[in-house]
Amino acid sequence: MLQELTRRDLRAALDTLHTIGEASASVDGFARHGVASLRHLVSGELTTLSICNLETGHRSVVSDVPGAIAKRQIEAFDHHFHEHPLVLAHGRNPRAETRRISDLLRPAEFQRTALFNDYYRPIRIDHAMAVPIHVDRTCLVSFVFNRSKRDFADRDRACLEAIRPHLGTLYRLSREMDGARAAWGVPSGGQNPPGGEPLTARERDVLQWLANGKTDRDIAQILAISPRTVHKHLQRIYEKLGVENRTAAVMRALSVAA
Repeated sequence: MLQELTRRDLRAALDTLHTIGEASASVDGFARHGVASLRHLVSGELTTLSICNLETGHRSVVSDVPGAIAKRQIEAFDHHFHEHPLVLAHGRNPRAETRRISDLLRPAEFQRTALFNDYYRPIRIDHAMAVPIHVDRTCLVSFVFNRSKRDFADRDRACLEAIRPHLGTLYRLSREMDGARAAWGVPSGGQNPPGGEPLTARERDVLQWLANGKTDRDIAQILAISPRTVHKHLQRIYEKLGVENRTAAVMRALSVAA
């Protein structure tokens, strides 16, 4: 049973979710901003977005500490892939929830495994917690938090579990937008919503960079305007496209491009 969150904890979790959502116009943006934002919600030595191929037993990661996992350790993880307690608990499990390794194995028992001695001990990690955001027959996608010495608290698990379903939705939407861009290309600056009020030239610029997966701050730097001005342009774009958020705006723009 999950610990009940305080109002402050819930606000922190929702603010983190909002920050990630603002950068989720592409899988790359979702991954990079996800690991950067979540590490402030739940601290640790290493936070990753882990994409596991359940058929090949290979994992790819996006890390908040580039180079923290050497090639030798990556190979060690893959060697013990099918023995990993979190992979066993979450893989092909549509009801998978946030779990710590210590929820599945006693610490002393885990530290006797080959997985721990070949992978976790060399990178100086004692505890791990995974947040499964997408699970299907062949793929397991999780945010993974790693710590030395101190295990994750019930509060940490509860904060992440509260937003886990929404993180999954953002991941799938960002993947769909990447697929749409690959199939249709990025909308050109000359396109406008059919039957609606035309976008201005600057609004088309903002929408184009938004469709390219850029954040508000990125767009502000590219166009040499303030983030507040970008936000105002986005509000006008939403009104003209008849949508309520950036994700819907990008999907609408891509559908027009088709």
